[in-house]
Amino acid sequence: MTRSFSRNGETRALTRTRRGLCASLLALTLMLTAQTSWGACTLSVLGVIFGSYDTFSNVPLDNAGGNVAVTCDIPTPYTIALAPGGGSYTLRTMSGAGSSLNYNLFSDPTRLIVWGDGTAGTSVVIGATTSANHTIYARIPARQNVPVGSYTDTVIVTLSF
Repeated sequence: MTRSFSRNGETRALTRTRRGLCASLLALTLMLTAQTSWGACTLSVLGVIFGSYDTFSNVPLDNAGGNVAVTCDIPTPYTIALAPGGGSYTLRTMSGAGSSLNYNLFSDPTRLIVWGDGTAGTSVVIGATTSANHTIYARIPARQNVPVGSYTDTVIVTLSF
C-alpha cells in the first residue's frame, strides 16, 4: 500500500522501508526454521551402597553397584558430571559417627579415573545415544581408623545435553 505525498522522494523512501522490513522478516523466519532441534533426556541415579567396612583390612572396599541411566527420545550427545560431595575430587568424604570416612568415585573398573566435572584431573562421562547405563565404580581405601556407624555423603549428578 503506497500513499501519495506531494513530494516523490518521500513516497520512494516509504516504499523502500516497507520492502526492507519484509526482507528482514523473511530472513528471520528462515533463520528460526533452520535451527537444530535437540531431544529431551531424563536421568535416573542408583547410589552406591558399600555395606560393611573392616577398619583392620589391608584391602580397599570396592563397589560397582551405583548406576547413572540416561534416556533420550532421540540420539543426543551428552555429558555426565559428578560434584565432589563432601571433601574434594582428590578425596571425597562420608560423614557419620562423629568422624569422616574417605572414599572416591570412578568412571572405570580399574578405579584410576576419578569421575568428576572435568577439572582437577577428573573426567566426565560422555555419551550420544537414546539409552545408556553408566556404572559408578567406588572405593574406600583400606585401614582407616573410624568408629562403627553409618556414613553418608551426597553427590550431585549433572546431565548436560
